[in-house]
Amino acid sequence: MNNQKADVIIGLQWGDEGKGRVTEYLALRYDVIARFNGGPNSVRTIPHGAVLSDTLLILGNGMAISPDCLMNEIKQIEHAGVYLKDRLLISKRAQLIMPSHRLLDKAYESVRAENKLSTSSQGVGPAYADKANRVGLRIGDIVDHFAEKFATHKAVHESILRSMHFYSPMEINNIESEWLEGVEYIKQFKFVDTEREIHKLMQEGKMVLCEGARGAMLDVDMGTYPFVTSCNTVSAAACTGLGIPPTMIGTVYGVAKIYSTRVGAGPFPTELFDANAKKMREKGNELGTGTEYERRCGWIDLVALKHAIMINGVNKLILTKCDAFDEFETIKACVAYKKDVEFIDYYPDEKSHEELEPIYVEMQGWKERLSYCRKESDFPAAFIEFVRFLEKELGVPVSYVSVGFDKEQTIEMDVEKRS
Repeated sequence: MNNQKADVIIGLQWGDEGKGRVTEYLALRYDVIARFNGGPNSVRTIPHGAVLSDTLLILGNGMAISPDCLMNEIKQIEHAGVYLKDRLLISKRAQLIMPSHRLLDKAYESVRAENKLSTSSQGVGPAYADKANRVGLRIGDIVDHFAEKFATHKAVHESILRSMHFYSPMEINNIESEWLEGVEYIKQFKFVDTEREIHKLMQEGKMVLCEGARGAMLDVDMGTYPFVTSCNTVSAAACTGLGIPPTMIGTVYGVAKIYSTRVGAGPFPTELFDANAKKMREKGNELGTGTEYERRCGWIDLVALKHAIMINGVNKLILTKCDAFDEFETIKACVAYKKDVEFIDYYPDEKSHEELEPIYVEMQGWKERLSYCRKESDFPAAFIEFVRFLEKELGVPVSYVSVGFDKEQTIEMDVEKRS
């Protein structure tokens, strides 16, 4: 019996942790990269590692796919001389994002007024809503009386949009033209039962890395609801989003920035509005992916991070954007919250996060250029002390550290040496 297990990589904060670059670094060790959730909101649809010519890429059943976005991504990759036709598998069970889903996304956001969720307006939420209501279309429907099914679903969506006074035939038609082109384009790729393919590959001894989208604190069940995404983003979603049983999950890589960021609305207990936030934003280049919106910035929140590590079963922590703190005299980390006279050392499920006062531990900065480091022994003592502090607080080893954009700037740490 083959005991091969699939590994999982997920973000541990509110997204934008740098999972993509870390996945590209780790991808060299794997035969298969499989996406298990999310859609084309702030990340690519195609798994990272696409540039590796012998890596098999899988879009799992837990995803929501927009054919035009997928088509444009593939064309962009192939324009660089990397061809995907023989190594991209798409699940028949993946949800289909329709052009009308994008208008519904905008319509729902418009009626929320001051309670906006700051969605990407890519139609991901409404597509997942149709999935939950058991009325959505899936990738497999593209090759099964599709025109009739599409017309029926479009009519339902148009009815909803009319009732909300948000119906725009011109806008739908503009989107629809490229979308239908995308439908025809992706037919050249294999629509398969990806769960069967993954099991077969693992039985053959292939190494599989399951790639998640968004961050654990945006999980629809475990995150800062209602300011969350529309699907599960925790490691367990790799099981439901790819058809892998829990007994076949191996290492869980958790990716976290050395500080905290968030895009859009939602609780953020450690958010800063001072010069430190400005410096984090500048040094970390904190603009929203695909947008020009500045990300909200704050000190690392170890209470939220412990919550994310717990619910994901993280074995190995990967710390990113470490070079952003090179010029800081002192660094802070939130280790608890205070509400009224009570101290809280867990992440509460309540709406009044703005009433939480972060309790910080302050440490000395290293005041050296980490971007020049290429091995653990290059790191200044103050940085190693910070890493040790995080490991003690979080209860998991810091296995990798990222100090820049290049692959050689992701450094594997000697965990046993520090233990």
